[in-house]
Amino acid sequence: MSNPNQVPTWVRDQMARYDQLQQNLRSVLIQKQQVDAEASEVDRAITELKKASETDAVYKSAGNILIKAKKEELLKELEERKELAGTRSTVLAKQEQRVRESINELTARIEGGGKGPTGAQTAPSNKSAPASS
Repeated sequence: MSNPNQVPTWVRDQMARYDQLQQNLRSVLIQKQQVDAEASEVDRAITELKKASETDAVYKSAGNILIKAKKEELLKELEERKELAGTRSTVLAKQEQRVRESINELTARIEGGGKGPTGAQTAPSNKSAPASS
């Protein structure tokens, strides 16, 4: 018989999964923060560019140099970057939500002693649930 103070294998596995989900969540949050910062920067650039007159010289950054550009083309490019950042932010928000739900489900499973929704012992089983489409 095993030591009563020893943590069951399925609990260790679930805790490892929990740690992995927490790391995934941190990664998604960092990416989302970066995308949101980029979107904010693009918004500021668009605002300033719209203030410029048609005769003002405007430049865009290309690595370590600035290149003279046409205001209309630059505005179009910035609007596309803003739209892309918005899409990426939406995708990351959905990923964040899914990871948080997985963490909550896993936490409930661990705290419930591996009992599933019917109260039957489910955690020690090595069978995985069928993937839903």
